[in-house]
Amino acid sequence: MPFLNGVTLLLVYQLTGEILVRLLGLPIPGPVLGMVMLFATLMIRGSVPDSLGQASGALLSHLSLLFVPAGVGMMTHFGRIADEWVPIALALVLSTVVTMVATALIMQLTTRWFVTPQRVEDEPND
Repeated sequence: MPFLNGVTLLLVYQLTGEILVRLLGLPIPGPVLGMVMLFATLMIRGSVPDSLGQASGALLSHLSLLFVPAGVGMMTHFGRIADEWVPIALALVLSTVVTMVATALIMQLTTRWFVTPQRVEDEPND
């Protein structure tokens, strides 16, 4: 029963995100907004309920099965992918490089904000 409660909680947050996106006309996917709301709720609460932990653990253990529909979709459109492989490969490489550079710059910036440099004391002269 805890698994069912956890999955229900996940679906309620997803549904709430979908409703808010449609009502407010936000340009983000509803499930993403639902995840942000769930994250905020968990941060405020300070812990993960057992039912949610059990459900998310079970879903993560079978995560590879969730990629099957994407693989089937790729095989369905294999001809189109073969025809347009150059722009697809270029987009993948460029987006990877841009993501890596942005991540590195953000990491440098945030470490300057949050990591205080250690002060080295001068050693006394004998």
